[in-house]
Amino acid sequence: MDVFGAVFLSLGWLTLHLANGALDYISQGQGLQLQGDFILAGLFPLHYEPGSTSSLPALADCNRGKANQHGYHLMQAMRFAVEEINNSTGPQSLLPGVKLGYQMYDGCSKSAAVLAAVDLLEHWGPLTSGTQRDTEANFTHSDQRGVALIGPDSSSKTLTPAVLLGSYLIPQISYESSNEKLSNKFIYPSFFRTIPSDKNQVAAMIQLLVRFNWTWVAVLSSDNAYGLDGMQSLAMQAPDSGICIAYQGIIPAYSDDKKQNMRDIVQNLLKTKVNTIVVFSNKVEFSNLVPFVIEEKMTDKVWIGSEDWSASSLISSIPGVQSIGTVLGVSIKYSNISGFQEFEAKVLEDAMDQDVSNVNTNSDNDCLQSTDVYSLAKMDFPLEKYDVTSSANVYKATYALAHALHQALGCDLGACQRRRVYPWELLTWLKQVQFTFQNTSVYFDANGDPPTGYDIVCWIWRGPNWSVREVGSFSPNPISLAINVDLIEWHNSGESSQVPQSICSPPCPSGHRKLLTGQHTCCFDCLPCPAATFLNLSDPTTCQQCLSEEWAPPSSVQCLKRTVLLLAWDDPLAIALLFFLASCLLMTSSSAVILLLNLNTPVAKSAGGRTCLLMLAALTAAAMSSLCHFGQPSPLACILKQPLFMFSFTVCLACITVRSLQVVCIFKFASKLPPAYDKWAKKNGPEITIFLVSATLLVISVLRVALDPPKPSQDLDFYHDSIVLECSNTLSPGSAIELGYVALLSILCFSFSYMGKDLPANYNEAKSITFSLMVYMISWMSFFTLYLISRGPFTIAAYVFAILFSVLAFFWGYFLPKIYIIVLKPEMNTTAHFQNCIQMYTMSQK
Repeated sequence: MDVFGAVFLSLGWLTLHLANGALDYISQGQGLQLQGDFILAGLFPLHYEPGSTSSLPALADCNRGKANQHGYHLMQAMRFAVEEINNSTGPQSLLPGVKLGYQMYDGCSKSAAVLAAVDLLEHWGPLTSGTQRDTEANFTHSDQRGVALIGPDSSSKTLTPAVLLGSYLIPQISYESSNEKLSNKFIYPSFFRTIPSDKNQVAAMIQLLVRFNWTWVAVLSSDNAYGLDGMQSLAMQAPDSGICIAYQGIIPAYSDDKKQNMRDIVQNLLKTKVNTIVVFSNKVEFSNLVPFVIEEKMTDKVWIGSEDWSASSLISSIPGVQSIGTVLGVSIKYSNISGFQEFEAKVLEDAMDQDVSNVNTNSDNDCLQSTDVYSLAKMDFPLEKYDVTSSANVYKATYALAHALHQALGCDLGACQRRRVYPWELLTWLKQVQFTFQNTSVYFDANGDPPTGYDIVCWIWRGPNWSVREVGSFSPNPISLAINVDLIEWHNSGESSQVPQSICSPPCPSGHRKLLTGQHTCCFDCLPCPAATFLNLSDPTTCQQCLSEEWAPPSSVQCLKRTVLLLAWDDPLAIALLFFLASCLLMTSSSAVILLLNLNTPVAKSAGGRTCLLMLAALTAAAMSSLCHFGQPSPLACILKQPLFMFSFTVCLACITVRSLQVVCIFKFASKLPPAYDKWAKKNGPEITIFLVSATLLVISVLRVALDPPKPSQDLDFYHDSIVLECSNTLSPGSAIELGYVALLSILCFSFSYMGKDLPANYNEAKSITFSLMVYMISWMSFFTLYLISRGPFTIAAYVFAILFSVLAFFWGYFLPKIYIIVLKPEMNTTAHFQNCIQMYTMSQK
């Protein structure tokens, strides 16, 4: 015996002496004890616990309490199972040649349950271990020590006996103790049960709440281990499923001074405005609260019941209970016992023939709570569905012990061995038991729990008639809930099947985040997520920022990829512009060829001679710069596109400006020109001037590119839903200097050209140059206006169009008239024609 067991056994003996009762393990109550080769102890609530008049711990006489219908049926289930096994009339033949006996205890209270366990330990206490000497020679029918205990009926009554019996490794199988703590094999090494653990019951309740989206609930529990631990487990797991518990209440044991506490619980439920209430309580405690619920007119609620009361007539028989609303509950899976009802009918028949007054009971046996079967049987208790279900658990527990004994005695090898079996031997075989009951496998897992699930039931009322309807089922491994909503009759549905709501705040619309308004996550206001953010479903209280390459409209639940804006090579607009560019290049190149072939003609010389070829080359290069705007920007394209156009166009403007200056000086200021002009004209001054003007712009462009080189970039700010692929520094200070320089040169060009507006027609380009410059300026002003308000393929196309249109403007205004004369009017391309024009101009000036 270990120290732990010794301590508990000592405490048990002390309790017995304080109770001043002599425990006789053979009850004198008829039908509660049966002699046999092996005794199975049974602990059943044959009476309700009588009210105590003392504030001190005491063992009350169970016989003073009201007879317990449910406990009576449980006790009869064990008697029926033992009779089947002894008579070999059960579903399987077990223990041939061995007779099972039983010793019943009335476990109406915790004290009675503890003392029953101590009584069982009393008979095993002197024996410390089993040996091989325990053979057939010392096996006698007089050995009436119980080898195992079946019961008790509740977790609160089980916790202490389970520790006591566990210290001696005496097997204990409970049929209704579902507390999750009892699965701890370190504390309760010999405890088993045929009812699922509350761990599974809590999971079933949470799945039921989730299924109907009941997120704002109240939880009530009875003031015992069953209710308190169940409520605690539910409160810990509910938030993981998005369920908020608005109120937790503990139902006290009923007494006159607790009535106000009961009313306070109901008032608190009304204040929280919950529509769904989970009641994790035994049937007795909850039956005490229901009248106060009815009294306060608390109606139209949904009640989720634990397995202890959800199918119990003790609650449904309370007057006015129909008004409380819809009752859904978790219930032990229904199992019928074949022949059980006939067995109870036979017991009733025998009880009617029995003279109860002649039953011999031991008056000194108060601690054992002696009674007799016949007195209880004569009350003719109805056998309800709830009783049958729990009785099936007792039946399975009895058969599980019989199977373990069958293996321990080696009955499968032939005749059963005639020897003593110690409880700790039986415990080893009980862990390996597996048999079939009504097409369902019965066994115990490593924690001593069965692998069974639950039925989901609903209360049905037809006037005053009450019934329980199975509407679904729950499986714990894996966790799954199957429910037929059409079978549920809601209290507020009428002709429809609308599910009642129980929420603190209605769900937020899509893309709206939750702004919590209190300590509960179920109570919130809804705020739309702003643009460029989205609501991640994993965090409904925060709008998360989209990535830089993504966007989202207001009230979004996901980000979208931004549209990339560029002028693709295969874009129809790009293809049109490429044809336009090809036309420009064809015109400039063909004009260059024509001028080159007619370079010594008067028209070519008046246009600038070889300078015309430089101008056409510059216009061609300016047109070619437009290719840098197609497709995705590259580093080389970003460096070249602006400087190449600016420099090429500057060369063209410089040539026209110098040529216009020369013509004006010759015709208008020939007599007034200083000698320096002659030196400038004769010593390649025009060429040097063109070079210097062009080189100045080239230096500006090179410095700009060197100090802050343009590179491919993404403009993420201009559009919220698009990415503009462009080159950086498009409107930088360096670019402004370049534009200013070209603008100043354009003004000079226009000024010198305008001064020659009255020169001979062959030397008068004022109108054409003015037209070209006006088209050039309007094109670029239009582009910059568009660029400030818009980006994208159309804007880039406008940029290319401005380049090409500027080139064509100068080509049409300056070169096209000359090409026209050379090709179509050769008679005007003669020296005589030009001299005639000069003479006419000279005469007109006199």
